[in-house]
Amino acid sequence: MLSTGSRSRWPIAAVAVTLAAALTACSGDSDAPGSPGGDGGTAAPAVPAPAIKISPATGSAKVRPDKTVVVTAANGELEQVTVRAGGETLEGEFNSTRTRWTSKRPLKPSTRYTVSAKATGKGGPTTATSRFTTLQPKVGLRIVDVTPSIKGETVGVGIPIMVRFNAPVRDKAAVERALEVDAEKPVEGAWRWIDDTYVIYRTAKFWPAHQKVKFTARLTGVKAGPDTYGVKDHTTTIKIGAAWISTVSTKTHMMVVRRDGKVVRTMKISAGKATTREYTTTSGIHLTMERGNPVTMISPGKKEGEPGYYKEIVNHAVRISNSGEYVHSAPWSIGSQGRANVSHGCINAHPTDAKWFYDNFHRGDVVKIVGTDRALEWNNGWGFWQLPFSKWQQGSALET
Repeated sequence: MLSTGSRSRWPIAAVAVTLAAALTACSGDSDAPGSPGGDGGTAAPAVPAPAIKISPATGSAKVRPDKTVVVTAANGELEQVTVRAGGETLEGEFNSTRTRWTSKRPLKPSTRYTVSAKATGKGGPTTATSRFTTLQPKVGLRIVDVTPSIKGETVGVGIPIMVRFNAPVRDKAAVERALEVDAEKPVEGAWRWIDDTYVIYRTAKFWPAHQKVKFTARLTGVKAGPDTYGVKDHTTTIKIGAAWISTVSTKTHMMVVRRDGKVVRTMKISAGKATTREYTTTSGIHLTMERGNPVTMISPGKKEGEPGYYKEIVNHAVRISNSGEYVHSAPWSIGSQGRANVSHGCINAHPTDAKWFYDNFHRGDVVKIVGTDRALEWNNGWGFWQLPFSKWQQGSALET
C-alpha cells in the first residue's frame, strides 16, 4: 500500500515542475524590451482634445459690425457653430475640412452676441463659447423711402426703383452691394447714384410685364462711411402689370395707346404750340408719375398781370414730367385736337379720352413723344430712359 501511494505522488511532482518551467518562460517573455509593464517599455502618447478658438474673443466690446466672426478648430473638426443675438441666428459656412467657420453677413450694431461651438476628434469632444457686444454707431443708416412701395399698387413696365436714405452714403460701393433686385422674369439692370442719399435702379429694357419684383436692402451692419453703419434691412415687393405704352406724335396730333402690344385707344391730341421753349412739348420717353383731378396749372416764371400769364384748372391730369407736362382734359381745344398744336406744352385730349387715360394709367407706364426739337432731360421727372443704358451704368459705384 505504501509503495503504491509513493508512486502516485511522483507524477504529480513532475507535473508541477513542468508548469513552473512554463510559467518561468512566460514570465521571461513579459520582461522583454518593449512589453507593457517591462522595465524598458514606453506608454502610448495621449491624443489631445480638439482646441477651439473664437474671434471676437469673449468679453470684447465695441466690435465693428463689419467684422467677421471666425471659429477654428485644431486636432479635430467643427461639428456645430451657432451665433445668436436677440433670437436671431447669424448665417455662416464651414470650409471643406470643417476646421473653420466664417460668418456670411455683417453684425447688427449695438447688439450682444453669443457664440457656441462644438468640435469632435480622437481626443474627445470639446465645446467653447464667446460673448461680445458690437458698437453703437454715431450715424445709423436706414432707408426712408422706396418708390414704388404703395401696398397693392400695380405699376408700369418702365418703373425704376428709387431709394432714399436718411444720411449721406460715403462708401457707395459697400451699400450698393447690399441692394438686391430679384425678378420673376429677370432682366439686366443697374443702380445709378443721383447724390449721396439717392440711388435709382433702372433696367436695360422695360420690365417684362405681369410679374413681381422683390427689392431687398441688406443694410444691417454695412459700413456706409466714417462712424456710419446700416441698422435696419428693408424689403419691398413690386407688382409689374401690363405693358401700357402710349405713342404721341406732335406732327400727326395723335396718341395711340397699346396694352401688351395691342392697340386699345386712339386719341386726337394737341401738343405745345412751341412759340417759346417752355411752351414746347419735350420729345422722348416719359413715364407717368402721378395724377390729379383737378390740377391747377400756373404759367412758370410769370406773375399775374404779365403777358403770357395763365392760371387754369384742368381735370383728369396725368403728370409725365417735372417741367409741367401732363396728359389732361382740355375741352377748350377740342377744335384743334387732331389738327394743330395750341397748348402750353401739355398733351391736350378730349374730356372722354382724358378720363379714360386717367382711369387706366399706372405709375411707370410709358409715354413716347416724337416730333419736337426739345428733348426731355434725363433728370426731368422720371426721364431716366433718356440715358442710354451704357451711360446709366456709369453712375454705379461698382465696376461694370
